[in-house]
Amino acid sequence: MKMTRLFLTALVAFVSLTVAQAQTVDEIIDKYLAQTGGKDKWMALKSVKTTGKAKAQGMDLPIVMYQKAPNKMKLTISLQGKELVQPAFDGATAWSTNFMTMKPEKMASEDSENMKDEATLQDPFIDYKTKGYKAELDGKETIEGTECHKVKLTRKPVKVDGKEEENVTYYFFSVADNVPILTRSTVKKGQAKGMVQETSMSDYQEVNGLFMPFTVTQKMNGQAVFSMTAEKIETNVEIDDKSFAFPEGN
Repeated sequence: MKMTRLFLTALVAFVSLTVAQAQTVDEIIDKYLAQTGGKDKWMALKSVKTTGKAKAQGMDLPIVMYQKAPNKMKLTISLQGKELVQPAFDGATAWSTNFMTMKPEKMASEDSENMKDEATLQDPFIDYKTKGYKAELDGKETIEGTECHKVKLTRKPVKVDGKEEENVTYYFFSVADNVPILTRSTVKKGQAKGMVQETSMSDYQEVNGLFMPFTVTQKMNGQAVFSMTAEKIETNVEIDDKSFAFPEGN
């Protein structure tokens, strides 16, 4: 009888802790969405055009990124008078410019399949449960002096060499500001496979009622490999679907 009571007490405590943790995760997400403009404004977002400059391998490069709901995107880079696409996705096919031939090339069908979820314009935390995602609180961590809530987001599995693998990204939300300042994940394929990829976001500014980061820096195993500074961000602009498509005749 005593063991039964102890078991029930432990079970109630466990259930209470689990519920409290789930509520805390949702509370963090709700605060983040409210802080950056509100869920309704985010859901009304249909397109984004970002104009700015990128730093890569010691070069400053003009860039333009186009994003359109539900999952179309294209990043163009100007290099020596030529426009390079790195990458693009039209909702079905992913492609990019080959640096050797300077011609557009379609990516592997597996990469295109993965992009269907990765290129989604809508914030992944909006209605994440409906999307089949899972968000969990994983304690706190200090990022460059800033105390953060560490949230583990598990999205739809990605395919790697024909096999499904878990798709996990850790988001670090500033406790003081309620916005993510860093994401962390492990590269699943390619030359950087196995490396820890970190993307930091800073310089949040208001764009038509939404707060977005104007500076994004990417690191691989702690080494900076790419940074982007937005000079202008436009929302809900007209973007022709054809601009995302693989160029005909290639």
